[in-house]
Amino acid sequence: NNSSVNQQIIKQMRMRAGAENLLKATSNNKVKEMVLLELSYVNSNLQLLMGQLEGLNSSVEVYQNTQETANIPLIALGLKETKDIDFSTLFKDFILEHYSEDGNSFEDEIADLMDLRQACRTPSRDEAGVELLAKYFSHLPLMESRFFSPSRQTGIFFTWYDSFTGVPLCQQNLSLEKASVLFNMAALYSQIGTRSDRQTIAGLEEAISSFQKSSGILNHLKETHTHTPSYDMSPAMLSMLIRMMLAQAQECLFEKTALPGIRNQFYSLMKMAQEAAKVSEIYDQLHQSMIQTPIKDNVPFFWSTMSQVKTNHYRSMAHYFAASALLDHQYEGTENSRALKAEHISFSFFLIHSSSLLPTSPHRSYDKFSILSPGKAHIRRAILGHEEALRIFGLCHHLNKLEALQEILKASHQRSLNKCSENEDEEEFTDYTEAPDIISKTEHKAEMEVPATTKVKVTDFFQRLGPLSVFSAKQRWTAPRTIHLCPEDRDLGFTLKGETPVQVVSLDPLCRAAADGLKESDYIVAVGDTDCKWMGVSDVMRLLKDVDEEGIDIQVISIMDSNPPMSATFCGNLPKTYSMICLAYDDDDKNPKSRKVTKKSSFLSWGLKNRLKSASTLSLPTADHSGALPWNKPCPTFPSSSTYNDSALY
Repeated sequence: NNSSVNQQIIKQMRMRAGAENLLKATSNNKVKEMVLLELSYVNSNLQLLMGQLEGLNSSVEVYQNTQETANIPLIALGLKETKDIDFSTLFKDFILEHYSEDGNSFEDEIADLMDLRQACRTPSRDEAGVELLAKYFSHLPLMESRFFSPSRQTGIFFTWYDSFTGVPLCQQNLSLEKASVLFNMAALYSQIGTRSDRQTIAGLEEAISSFQKSSGILNHLKETHTHTPSYDMSPAMLSMLIRMMLAQAQECLFEKTALPGIRNQFYSLMKMAQEAAKVSEIYDQLHQSMIQTPIKDNVPFFWSTMSQVKTNHYRSMAHYFAASALLDHQYEGTENSRALKAEHISFSFFLIHSSSLLPTSPHRSYDKFSILSPGKAHIRRAILGHEEALRIFGLCHHLNKLEALQEILKASHQRSLNKCSENEDEEEFTDYTEAPDIISKTEHKAEMEVPATTKVKVTDFFQRLGPLSVFSAKQRWTAPRTIHLCPEDRDLGFTLKGETPVQVVSLDPLCRAAADGLKESDYIVAVGDTDCKWMGVSDVMRLLKDVDEEGIDIQVISIMDSNPPMSATFCGNLPKTYSMICLAYDDDDKNPKSRKVTKKSSFLSWGLKNRLKSASTLSLPTADHSGALPWNKPCPTFPSSSTYNDSALY
């Protein structure tokens, strides 16, 4: 299998590297001779292993069919191989160190993630397998946000093997992991396409859709992962693979057109000639991309040869259909049939590049030679093309194993020979005029399609750590601190805002909570024994509403390396908010224990008079949409004007 071949390739490459280093270091001629001999042996082994890997990664599926065109094999990409990874220890340590939580309590979540990755190494060759890969791919951004900090390495190494060379590539970030999973999704779709039953319209539609989705995913990979160091995912290689998937989709579209049967009519035959020419043109473009540097150095020879065979085969079919249209639909001498034939000849003029073979005026007379000569020229080109396809087929030992393909090529060649012999006339002079190329045209062009499965909604395995907006690897915060809350006249001394988790704002610096260590912009992560990382303002207020005189302990954290946001207090049209405190500050009282807190009738009047001394207490929380006002206190609102004066406030 692929894994054993990859391991052998790695071993041989290490031996080659050691031999090359020894060759550079030594000056002894005898040692050099021995090393050169060893190098030649290692390189031979590498070539053999590369050939085995090429055969494993270039799988084809052949389905016997009554339609000749449906029997032609298709190429499927092989899945990239990877090594096992144990996230357990590193993730547990990171959770303890970074999130200040017991990593052992997340054993099940870590095991589920590892099981999902292991299952993605051997997915089923169907839509369920694609969905499995898509599910893991959707978990990768979540895992990256939780455990992969931009400022430090996690120590986790992701190793993937190149599909064409077998060379391993290792990275500590998730970029390679994401790109490789996308590549395998495209490969899986290509395998679904080759395994589809092309005897039926439904099977052909499945194959067409699969190849189009494969090309769409490869194009997405090319656009989003432009610097992946793996050769099989380089921009040049991905462009070639996209062409190959679209070429096979176009081939299946041609088979879908031909499956119900081709009517023996002039227009139907000419239409099929153009469709076959289109398939040939696309495969010719594919072959040209395969022989360009640097692709030609590593693309399997089997692929390049197959594209050449199909280019010649479908071009020959185009000439065969054109010849059948011209040879099998002769006029019978009547004026009506002669006019109809003139219309056919005129129509065929638009299907080929040159008009030299065909009379274009409907008023000139058509003799037997002028009608049959273009048809015979096309059938001669069909025969030559089929012979070229058979010659190229014989050059590749991988293709020689596909007996069904050889039978198709031979049958097509024999069919063209029979058509030629049926229209031979000993009385005619030999005509060596060459038929022009058929202009390619299709009514159904293969297009790239990005499947919806690339974006699967998943539940974060580690959602217990808290919302990603706060609890991520890129954020740093203090260890949870315990603050004892004890209300004074049902006032706790601060306001809450935000979604999840809630944040402390408008903190009175003289309240007991502030004295106990509560700070402005702290996040509340627990109230008593209740974890409230995922609770909104209304839920946390509900927990704090019934606090008795003994008070309650809360757990808070402070974000590090980030400045608290400035609150736009003095602006108009602010939303309605709920205040948990309306306190004034007495400058003259220097002793905290003997301070006297007096309540004012207006929050706004107090705030504006003291804005220079207690600006932080003017921050307002986000509106609570529950409709219930906590603490049974009136809710002050700002006037609608964006400018404030004394007359507007009082």
